[in-house]
Amino acid sequence: MGFSAPLFPRVVVVTRPTELDQLLGRHGTRQQARFFLETRGGSIEDAEQQQRVFDGATKVVSRSIPTDWRRTSVGRSDLDRFLFEPNDVVVAIGQDGLVANVAKYLDGQPVIGIDPEPGRNAGVLVPHEAASLADHLADLVAGRSALEERTMVVARLDGGPSLYALNEIFVGHRSHQSARYRLCEAGGMERQSSSGLIVATGTGATGWASSIARQRRMKTRLPEPSEPRLAWFVREAWESPATRTTRTSGVLERRAPLRIESEMEDGVVFGDGIEGDCLALPWGQPVEVAVADRALRLVGDSRPQPRSPEEAPSMSRRRELLRRRGRERQDGVRPR
Repeated sequence: MGFSAPLFPRVVVVTRPTELDQLLGRHGTRQQARFFLETRGGSIEDAEQQQRVFDGATKVVSRSIPTDWRRTSVGRSDLDRFLFEPNDVVVAIGQDGLVANVAKYLDGQPVIGIDPEPGRNAGVLVPHEAASLADHLADLVAGRSALEERTMVVARLDGGPSLYALNEIFVGHRSHQSARYRLCEAGGMERQSSSGLIVATGTGATGWASSIARQRRMKTRLPEPSEPRLAWFVREAWESPATRTTRTSGVLERRAPLRIESEMEDGVVFGDGIEGDCLALPWGQPVEVAVADRALRLVGDSRPQPRSPEEAPSMSRRRELLRRRGRERQDGVRPR
């Protein structure tokens, strides 16, 4: 599926605090942070080097955005209060988890994942280097971007709000107490007491869900990232005179939700490990978890890599091409 870019799109750059940012936020000064690390066998120089690499990547990203395009930035902690526009282009600079954090607030906007430290991160959701951003922006405007649509999961309360996630949804007790609920699926209903349950997408199937499947030596095939299927697992189900353990895993197809009816006062639903952004699940409140009606649109590689550095166009040349395409579209000329 393509992306219909406006004449001059808005680029939203999403970041999260670096390790150095967090150290200075906690200890106030560099000297205090350095003392804290050195008394524990660490070194602030490592965090400072990481900061320099990150700052270099953000500068390259900023220079790659055409000057006549709109731009803004938002931190991860402000995502729940940020208003994305339908035609935004989202550029996430950081680890894979940052893309998962922003995905739940999007509805079709393309995401370009930038890895500021190639080789340090897994790079599944942030596969691109900062120097390639100008090319990807040009491809989006020209309509030749390769967009991978990754399935998401949604939890809906009856007559209430919804919560989206890219990796998995967790349903359980707010604390470490047992979660008590009635589990309803196509095959019937069962009252359970457990450590909660998760419903994972194909993207999340390489993490928490994969760990559970390996521990149980399950042979069920987990979903692929773009497959409209979900895998669900009950964690540590406990059998008693009032509860059963016969329904502890399964697969959900599109339009086949899993229904959980709470029998606890402090139930909670959250996605991708973000407990602060959650839905309350008090006694008697049902929630349905299903394949979401929206997907993460992740920008992949749409052109072959140059065989040598001399074949790669300069950054100034790429910016000029983007400006030219914008002028051509404004004049009614089809971009070349």
